[in-house]
Amino acid sequence: MNDTADISISTPVRAIIADDHPLVLLAIENLMAGYPNVQVVGRATDSTELFREVDRTSCDIVLMDLYMPGDFYGDAFEALRQFKARYPGVVLIVLTMETEASVLQKVISLGVDGLISKRDRIDLIHVALVTALAHECYLGPAVRSAITDATTARRLDFVREMLSRRELEVFTHYASGLGVTEIAAQLGRSVKTISAQKCTAMRKLALHTDADVFRFAIEHGVIAEERVQKRG
Repeated sequence: MNDTADISISTPVRAIIADDHPLVLLAIENLMAGYPNVQVVGRATDSTELFREVDRTSCDIVLMDLYMPGDFYGDAFEALRQFKARYPGVVLIVLTMETEASVLQKVISLGVDGLISKRDRIDLIHVALVTALAHECYLGPAVRSAITDATTARRLDFVREMLSRRELEVFTHYASGLGVTEIAAQLGRSVKTISAQKCTAMRKLALHTDADVFRFAIEHGVIAEERVQKRG
């Protein structure tokens, strides 16, 4: 393949598509038939058939479902490992309904060239093809969102482990833009108590300034960024 991100002016791109659902396979094939200079040269409904198809048909790209049956490559991750090892020159884009972030991250770690959720718009397949042909890994919006949400959730769990319930309550209010006096009035505690809980929370989290607090709270999912923006 030539190094190009424009498949409309490159030599014809030969694609093999694989999915164990016939209607999905047909929908993808019909979609790709409308792409300029993209030719579907093979189809497969399980991983074993996919490997046979790639062995006998020269191709540039394979677009495959993550979970497919197969006598020899039934395990999704093993199929991906074997594919990357046997066909290092073939661009591999994976489609999936999977939403578990740890699974999606494992797929990415196996060196795929693109990962798209079937919950994303189907026309993003074209974006994935163009991006992958430019030697960049493409992650669909739903995939990126799932991974980001999981990362934020893990960070928030860390904060909850570090702080007591009352410290977290005060820290959240403070990061949202309320002053110590306002928090004390809202929670029915003394200003001295609120101030002490705020300082303890900051010390436990190794934060030194208000800017540190706001940045940390956003990055760790304690508050949403919009709440900080509104406080101005």
